[in-house]
Amino acid sequence: MQIEQDKIRQLATAVIDTELEAVSALRDRINEDFLQACQFMLECSGRIVVIGMGKSGHIGSKVAATLASTGTPAFFVHPGEASHGDLGMITNKDVVLALSNSGETTEILTILPLIKRLGVPLVTMTGRPGSTLAQCASAHLDVSVEREACPLGLAPTSSTTAALVMGDALAVALLEARGFTAEDFALSHPGGLLGRRLLLHVSDIMHTGTAIPTIDESALISDALIEMSEKGLGMTAVIDGKQQVVGIFTDGDLRRVLAQEIDIHKQPLSAFITRECKTGRPDMLAAEALELMQRYKINGLLIINDQQRLAGAINMHDLLRAGVV
Repeated sequence: MQIEQDKIRQLATAVIDTELEAVSALRDRINEDFLQACQFMLECSGRIVVIGMGKSGHIGSKVAATLASTGTPAFFVHPGEASHGDLGMITNKDVVLALSNSGETTEILTILPLIKRLGVPLVTMTGRPGSTLAQCASAHLDVSVEREACPLGLAPTSSTTAALVMGDALAVALLEARGFTAEDFALSHPGGLLGRRLLLHVSDIMHTGTAIPTIDESALISDALIEMSEKGLGMTAVIDGKQQVVGIFTDGDLRRVLAQEIDIHKQPLSAFITRECKTGRPDMLAAEALELMQRYKINGLLIINDQQRLAGAINMHDLLRAGVV
């Protein structure tokens, strides 16, 4: 089947434009009800229980996940299952967030009296401010749209997008109000890239002890070459008699030495080291070390302690293996 490319492009663009209009209309609905909904959730000592049927249920599930990952404990309950026992998941310490575009979803209205009996705040998100669900709400969030992006006006498109964006607005507003930090976010995402970037410290991945390539500043270039070959980090720390770092000697420095046809078995190392080299601390984030190395275009970093003594070493391969890059 041959598609009409121009028509497809036109239809796709129309969908995006329609949904943009629906989202833009939400700006004027960040009102007292929105602020009240945020207050209910901030004061909640239990969980935010999100309910919704069909497409609203899918959006509700995502909203619950976003709330939970940004510092507002939440979970999703299917309203159909709630009326067959799962309503026991809701306690009098919770806040209920109910999503229904029509505001007349039977499965939600069936359990509405039981929610009211618990005396918990009911925040609703509907496309009909005059609906039963909206009228029963402690705070109602209007996510009505002028039209769906579906050309038939049937498939939930603009309406689900509007509900999703309103859910994000709630989550981010609460995040800010709670003082939720990037590190807090990482603690709930320890297995992902973000968690590795925000929780992994240099001390977790650096080479220590005898694994650190180290040479005395009085050594020969050939001695440094042997040390670098044995430790395999593409560099060696150069230290003085007090075990303090005086510089670094890298693969790049070695190439420059060899280009001068110097006898590495006789030439002292001290004249060719990079002094005042960049260093890191064991407690700095691995992501910070990466940023430092990228900024100064270096492949290795010496790690020093509070006494300015050598504590470890890392290179770009260590960061790659740790998944920071």
